[in-house]
Amino acid sequence: MNADQRAAGFVLAGGRSSRMGRDKALVAFAGRPLIENALGIFRDAGLEPQIAGARSPLAEFAPVIEDRESGHGPLSGICAAFESTPAVHAVFLPVDLPLIPSSLLVYLLHHARITGHAVTLPALGGSAQTFPAVIDRAALPALHDELAAGRRACWKAFRAAGVSTVAVELLVQAGQVTDPRQLSPSQWFLNANTPGELERVLQLAGIGQAAARIP
Repeated sequence: MNADQRAAGFVLAGGRSSRMGRDKALVAFAGRPLIENALGIFRDAGLEPQIAGARSPLAEFAPVIEDRESGHGPLSGICAAFESTPAVHAVFLPVDLPLIPSSLLVYLLHHARITGHAVTLPALGGSAQTFPAVIDRAALPALHDELAAGRRACWKAFRAAGVSTVAVELLVQAGQVTDPRQLSPSQWFLNANTPGELERVLQLAGIGQAAARIP
C-alpha cells in the first residue's frame, strides 16, 4: 500500500522537554537523535516529512515549520504546519513516540482517504490515542477556533473537528499493520518523555545504553 502523494508528514518537536531535562529531539535513540528516528518512520511510510515547532536548530535534519506563537502547545504547531502545505491530509507524529511502526501511518492515511473523516486516530483497548493523527484539511477551521478560544488540548480540538478511530488490535490481527520489532500494540504508544521512559523504550527496541549513544 503506497502513501497518498497528496499527504504531508510532520514531526511535532516543539515541546519544552522539561521532564527530559534536555531537548528530546536530540536525545540518542539507536545511535541517532530521536528526531532522525521520527523522520525515518515517515520515510518508511512513503512520506517526506517536515518538522513542526522546533525549539532548537533542527533544520539540518529536515525543513522546519515555525510556530506562529511559541508556548501554545502542539495544536499551534499543527495549525502552522497545515498552513504551510497544500496537501489534502497531514499526518502528525510527536518526536517522543519512537516505537510507532510506519505501517500504522500508512493504514491511518488509507483509512482517512476512504472515510473522509476530519481526524483519524488509532484506538487501543477501546480508547482513542491522540497521536499519530491524520487530519483532513477540512478540520483546520475547527482547530483554529479551538486555538483562538485558548483551548489548546489536541484531543479536545480533534473531537470538535470530528474524530474517527481505528482499532489497532484488529489491524494487527488482520495483518494490515505489522511491527518489525514484533512489539505489542500497547508498547507502540509508550512515550519517551523522561530519562526513565527513554530507557524503557530503548530496552523494548533491543537497544542497550552503549548502542544508544550518538557517535
